[in-house]
Amino acid sequence: MKANFFPAALLLFLLIASMASAQKHPISQKAVQRIEKEVRHQLLMLPYLDTFDNLAFRVNGYDVTLLGQVTRPTLRDDAERAVKKIEGVEKVDNRIEVLPVSINDDRLRQQLFRAIYGYGPLQRYALPPQKPIRIIVKNGHVTLEGVVDSEMDKNLANIQANSVPGVFSVVNHLQAPPSKNKKKKS
Repeated sequence: MKANFFPAALLLFLLIASMASAQKHPISQKAVQRIEKEVRHQLLMLPYLDTFDNLAFRVNGYDVTLLGQVTRPTLRDDAERAVKKIEGVEKVDNRIEVLPVSINDDRLRQQLFRAIYGYGPLQRYALPPQKPIRIIVKNGHVTLEGVVDSEMDKNLANIQANSVPGVFSVVNHLQAPPSKNKKKKS
């Protein structure tokens, strides 16, 4: 009986080891970049993605983690479904938060949209199909996400958001490129 146990145990060990190594196959940097590019593209192409939704992601090898906040549960599901179809993606961890339904938050979203995109210097950001400033409202608290051209635009968006009545707080996560104005040595 001992003679049969050793080969069977060895075979079982080799089978488990080969399965573990197959699951941890290395991924090239080029493949990661391709997956990131495709995930970004698929998320931006979602038909109901708008200014009041914020989608983000992380790629770890062949696994993708979806992050952010959306106003519609269907958008959360659509994002996961779109990313699962990408060649090379093995696992999708959907951590997208669905924002609570609130008449007051909906009112604030419209007022914030008008305050930020409606007039003045920030109006130019309203032109692209995908607005670069994302307005996330949750229970009266506002978070600004996205990218703007300058630190001045970032500050102006913050001021405009804080000027809307009924807003409890504003967190400004807008990204602006570093200032190009450098002091010259005389």
